[in-house]
Amino acid sequence: MAIHKLDLGEFDEIDYYLIAIHTSLEDYRLAYFINQKLPVNLSKSENEIQIKIKEGEINFSRFYYNDEENTASWNLIQNVNEVIHIKDGNTQNLFSNVTMEVATKAFLLPEFKKVDYFLKIENNEDTLDISNVQLILNTIENVSTVYIVETSLIKSKNNLIF
Repeated sequence: MAIHKLDLGEFDEIDYYLIAIHTSLEDYRLAYFINQKLPVNLSKSENEIQIKIKEGEINFSRFYYNDEENTASWNLIQNVNEVIHIKDGNTQNLFSNVTMEVATKAFLLPEFKKVDYFLKIENNEDTLDISNVQLILNTIENVSTVYIVETSLIKSKNNLIF
């Protein structure tokens, strides 16, 4: 009987760039400024990224642009969001009949808690100068820092599959 081996090495290849963005801007304003600075047209996607955590399900906003000319797709993704859940008061005290709403911060990539947004660029042909994109993003007002994330450091890579 012959033994067949499957080489799954090519499935482990990372075919995207991930840029971390630290800013106080709202997602729609950041997408607007990126559209002005780069030759993209990011628009709000109805397909938000949904992740389940112990407090419930949470959605992260996503702006998307498909560049057919350069065979690249651009995703601006929110990294920080809040989930509000109701906590019942089980103790006997003055506030025992009060239900409280508790807000918990959730992260798309928990290992990067200080990052506000990620720009995920999927490019199949390596025609993109990623360091130039980083320099252009650094020129946006109210963006404090921008850097390229080493994809081997990402522990929760499954959250980036959408």
